[in-house]
Amino acid sequence: MSITEDAPQRERSKTPQGERIADWADGRLGIYQWRTLMRKVFPEHWSFMFGEIALYSFIILILTGLYLTMFFNPSMGETVYEGPHVPLQGVQMSEAYASTLRISFEVRGGLFIRQLHHWAALTMIAATMAHTLRHFLTGSFRKPRELNWLIGVVLLVLVTLEGFLGYSLPDDLLSGTGLRIAEGVTLAIPLVGTYLTMFLFGGEFPSTDVIPRFYSFHILLLPGIMLALVTVHLILVVYQKHTQFRGPGRTQQNVVGQPLMPHYAAKAGGFFFLVSGVLSLMAGIAQINAVWVYGPYRPDQISQGSQPDWYMGFLEGALRAFPAWEFAVAGYTVNMGVLVPAVVLPTLLIGIACLWPFIEAWITGDKREHHLLDRPREQPTRTAFVCSLAAFYLVLFFGGANDILAERFHLSMNSITWGVRVGVFVIPALTYLITKRICLGLQLRDRDKLLHGRETGRIKRLPHGEFIEVHERLERGQEYMLLSREIHQPLPAPLREDRDGVPNPNSRTEMVRHRLSRWLSGGQIAAPTEQEMRQALEHLDHGPAGVNGHTPLNGHGPAGVNGHTPVNGHGSANGRQPDAVEGREPDQQRH
Repeated sequence: MSITEDAPQRERSKTPQGERIADWADGRLGIYQWRTLMRKVFPEHWSFMFGEIALYSFIILILTGLYLTMFFNPSMGETVYEGPHVPLQGVQMSEAYASTLRISFEVRGGLFIRQLHHWAALTMIAATMAHTLRHFLTGSFRKPRELNWLIGVVLLVLVTLEGFLGYSLPDDLLSGTGLRIAEGVTLAIPLVGTYLTMFLFGGEFPSTDVIPRFYSFHILLLPGIMLALVTVHLILVVYQKHTQFRGPGRTQQNVVGQPLMPHYAAKAGGFFFLVSGVLSLMAGIAQINAVWVYGPYRPDQISQGSQPDWYMGFLEGALRAFPAWEFAVAGYTVNMGVLVPAVVLPTLLIGIACLWPFIEAWITGDKREHHLLDRPREQPTRTAFVCSLAAFYLVLFFGGANDILAERFHLSMNSITWGVRVGVFVIPALTYLITKRICLGLQLRDRDKLLHGRETGRIKRLPHGEFIEVHERLERGQEYMLLSREIHQPLPAPLREDRDGVPNPNSRTEMVRHRLSRWLSGGQIAAPTEQEMRQALEHLDHGPAGVNGHTPLNGHGPAGVNGHTPVNGHGSANGRQPDAVEGREPDQQRH
């Protein structure tokens, strides 16, 4: 006797409700065509998290900013404070400052949201800087990602300006001091300085229009531009596919990692809540920007030891360190003491960052697409150059706190200032030399590991009484990564004349490129040759046959020492591993 029953025809033919909803959405949105996007593959590396932290901080900034806009009054109208903060009762102040106090002391959860907004802003700027440095150090700005690199640099500038505008909105004494400096910097710009001041500040500082104008820029103009650039930035990441570090199965034509749905989305969602939780914890227990301590802004007052937020510290240091140098041209005063450190220097740094991908491509003559990243040690000159810029930034950053350092350490402020003036030249140069030597030393260490294996810490006594440390062969994936390193060779020296004695019209330009390529790519540690690797592996494996069970060649044999052989032990003949692998058109995944 059967225990199964046939369901009525009406029930068997009924479409599940979820499928009907999906069909309805597909008929209007075409969601079934999103399957390729859902299987998009993203590689994994800890350094990729900087961009995610910046994105999640931006989302938190938008959400907290929406809450704060409901209570903030961006008005410069005068009022007398009668709120619960007793030390400021009866003090005349602007509506903007009074509403900031109201948010901090009277709005439920207002102080927490204010501090969460401020901490998220600082975190976003720090994460964006770290994200930019990661791209610079690993060479991910190369073709075809030059446009995305430019978008990232512009976003870094906009994030910094957005932070400064938001910092200035409460109209407290500390932020007002920063606005006074910003007005002086704007006036120092030749020809257009006065017009820019009228546009930004609405008249002679302090005017009644500065806070309302900055408020419009802060909540409308800059966030709109940033949101559009972030969207384009992410679209280009998906279209051009994500970069990845070298490893087994990873080539210029694929991506090894986890698909967007459900693996990467689950991890990204959890990381978002982790970032939100940490920022919320900081907002709840770490006080920041206590505007009630400084009091309202007044042009005849300044707070002692006033310091800007950390991302503007280098600009403050440059202004304090540069000598007071000015001269007159056609009856107009040119204040070089403000123009050079506050206008020329930031513009020069931004210009170097924007043009570097094109400068490096011109120097090396490399027009290929690059989807595999460099390790910082593999490009010593580029890494040393970036570290020297970071050292330059830090010297100016500490120079912006010369009065605080002089007070805390009982030093002469003039001595500190002169130390900064000398340090901006000496410390970056020393940083460049030391960093380059460290990178070359790490390259030499990698070569030594390939030829002699890694140290195990085990001591062995030989038959004749000598004690040696036992070395083991590197893991196969690490061998592959070290041997597949691409060493860029400097361009050859140009010929001044061809074989017929005709002068080369481009000899000077080519000579400049030759010298720059020697600076950028010369002097690196060569990879082991095929014969050296054969001898090293035979020694490590105790014979040609590998008596310890390891194949002595491991892909370093006649087909090439760089590890790109079918017998490298990392999968099929094309070098791919059975992981999630993405091709460009169409995206594919292998399990």
